[in-house]
Amino acid sequence: MHNPNVAAAVLADPALDPALAAARRLDSHFHAAVAPAFSGLSPISLALAWQDWALHLATQPATALALVARAQQSWLQAWGEMLGHAEPGNGDARFAAPAWKQWPWAPAVHGWHAAERWWQDATDLRGVDPHHREVVRFFARQWLDMLAPSNAGLANPEVLQRTAERGGANLVDGTLHALDDWRRQHGLEPLRTPERRYEPGVDVAVTPGQVVWRNHLVELIQYLPLTASVQAEPVFIVPSWIMKYYILDLSPHNSFVKWLVEQGHTVFILSWRNPDESDALLAMQDYLELGIFDPLAQIARMIPGQRVHACGYCLGGTLLSLAAAALARPGRIARAELLPELASVSLLAAETDFTEPGEMGVLIDESQVTLLEDMMAERGFLTGAQMAGSFAYLHSRDQVWSRRLREFWLGEPDSPNDLMAWNADLTRMPAAMHSEYLRRCYLRNEIAEGRFPVEGRAVSLSDIAAPMFVVGTEKDHVSPWKSVYKIHRLADTTITFVLTSGGHNAGIVSEPGHANRRYRMATREVDGAWVDPQAWAEQATRHEGSWWTAWHEWLLAQGSGDTAKARTPARADVVCAAPGTYVHQCWAD
Repeated sequence: MHNPNVAAAVLADPALDPALAAARRLDSHFHAAVAPAFSGLSPISLALAWQDWALHLATQPATALALVARAQQSWLQAWGEMLGHAEPGNGDARFAAPAWKQWPWAPAVHGWHAAERWWQDATDLRGVDPHHREVVRFFARQWLDMLAPSNAGLANPEVLQRTAERGGANLVDGTLHALDDWRRQHGLEPLRTPERRYEPGVDVAVTPGQVVWRNHLVELIQYLPLTASVQAEPVFIVPSWIMKYYILDLSPHNSFVKWLVEQGHTVFILSWRNPDESDALLAMQDYLELGIFDPLAQIARMIPGQRVHACGYCLGGTLLSLAAAALARPGRIARAELLPELASVSLLAAETDFTEPGEMGVLIDESQVTLLEDMMAERGFLTGAQMAGSFAYLHSRDQVWSRRLREFWLGEPDSPNDLMAWNADLTRMPAAMHSEYLRRCYLRNEIAEGRFPVEGRAVSLSDIAAPMFVVGTEKDHVSPWKSVYKIHRLADTTITFVLTSGGHNAGIVSEPGHANRRYRMATREVDGAWVDPQAWAEQATRHEGSWWTAWHEWLLAQGSGDTAKARTPARADVVCAAPGTYVHQCWAD
């Protein structure tokens, strides 16, 4: 049902004529109604991108002829490689099986790779808007991935071999997997119970602690000490509200917070509420007030007189950067005297400059954000399924096609693990906040340009004086490390930057002892010169192992060096045991 209050808030324009405002709301309702037909993607954005590319191709006849010649050359080369029994290259794991190197499958793989190379060249036309170029390139890749020889069902040699070995039982299993997949998408219980469920508080999120504060948006968890004494300065962690907090408290062997507690830190973390219709009008200012300033005030009340190490992950880091800038600016915020001083600020895979936002930027422009606003006005939030669908679409090769091959054709279910279970624990985005976030950050880049308002006044990251520890990950497609690195141009304080192996999640959840982990680290002092990211990567000191140990040592260096008796929450502060109640809020979207 269309929510007129949400529509009015998201589409608000005080200067708009009332009749035109009413017409705009009707148009919003119409857009939301037709959005499912386009999988929530703006057809206008797609049409403009393809038109831009096609018009430039039509007005560059010499380039068009060169592309035709390149296509012919690529196909001849592919056939030559095949006739010469050359093996398909490119290191594509989908075609690693020996059968793909034999007739008749080798020509198909060679031809597919030739088409992939051709489209890479064909989308690189002079004059095309960079965003439109990325959109065309992205959708060309989507079509190519869908048409890959590995998705040919029984024409896939691996599927044929598995079918022969199992007498077709893999196809029966695959059909059951497909049926269960359909049932989950429609809010129904699967017919077959998964091998193992990962339940917060039972299998994951089991580090002992207490909820010591709760408001409408967050629960603040304080973990119980595991050492006789602790560092004087507590650690306050702000995870992203796009995910359940226990990505940082998975199984005991890879729990980020448990490891910190074992090193002698008093650790607090936020557990965000999973929004419903009543939260539709929550804005970014509410997330700052309820999600950062309220919990900091509670920490200051419980541990008076101590500075706090603040740490933010992903969107939580973006939000924390705004809070830190507001607390550091002249005049600070309205209740600054109730909040502790920040001893340090750590940002984990968190962007503050959105000019190069990675793959998410492909699906974000004015038309797409407008359509999202219209969709959110229907119910007051962006559903977890819609958000998950966007990420799956961005990585369809691995999360859609390869998964379907394994489950539906080879009959292999995904082996459950804690990270996969967490990833399936979806959360929603309130309409007003999500609209504001996309417009202010992605479309207008207000944080980097010093125009993002906190309590009505713009903040600048250059005001932050606390030392910063910033982590980027090598394979991050959500917050590309070179984008995260731009904090060097925005903040004037001392910055220790770490580039670690892995992706957006696995690079952060990188516990000591995890095999094949490495990182690079270097510090830029307050008066340090700018070093471009590629030069930084070549110059930074390389280390084997987990970056967690380096961060722990850095926290000790930024602290006072004092210790205190192990802290446990006072009985009056305990709301309930960790992991609390908000983490269990799940919605059948």
